[in-house]
Amino acid sequence: MTTTMFAPRTWVFNIRDREMRTARTAGWRRVDLWWERLSERGNRAQLAGDTGAALIALGLAWLLAATSFPRDDHRALAASANAAWIFRTLGLEHMAKRRYRAAAAAWAALALPGQELVLAPRARSSLFHMRMEALHAETYRANHLKRLSNFIAETGRTLDALAAGEAPGSTHYTRWRGEKPAIFDDSRKILSACLLVVV
Repeated sequence: MTTTMFAPRTWVFNIRDREMRTARTAGWRRVDLWWERLSERGNRAQLAGDTGAALIALGLAWLLAATSFPRDDHRALAASANAAWIFRTLGLEHMAKRRYRAAAAAWAALALPGQELVLAPRARSSLFHMRMEALHAETYRANHLKRLSNFIAETGRTLDALAAGEAPGSTHYTRWRGEKPAIFDDSRKILSACLLVVV
């Protein structure tokens, strides 16, 4: 199976791609996982000091988000913020600041996740935990939404810092590696947007 230098292997249809099959079964579109993988690849490359690979992966993720996600999707704003990082890396500071400011303002204007959010059951470790989650579904949901809201608020502060040309307080990608859910639901989309912003 061959790929071009502009088409990462993750874009090529692979019948053995179990993660893609699982995501599709859960209702995700291919583009949802492609965006996540490209954003991961860009963050990983940036962290490793491979600026060229980061520019390509994040540029592709930005293009994908711009053509596939609505403007009020957290991932579209994360991709826009990563485009600002591209401009800053290329020495286009004026364009970078303008895009960071726009992304920060749009991020702050987004409504916090609510009842429309599709959350898959989390408890996987035992029958007891599954029963507890079923019995207290509203409490579990409220706690999960509060946790997501905290991530959203933190990312908003990061975008504000980047727009001001300041160093943000934390590196998001290193946290993504520990927080990345195994479940394909709406919360994973929001969490990826929060933690795949390049800093």
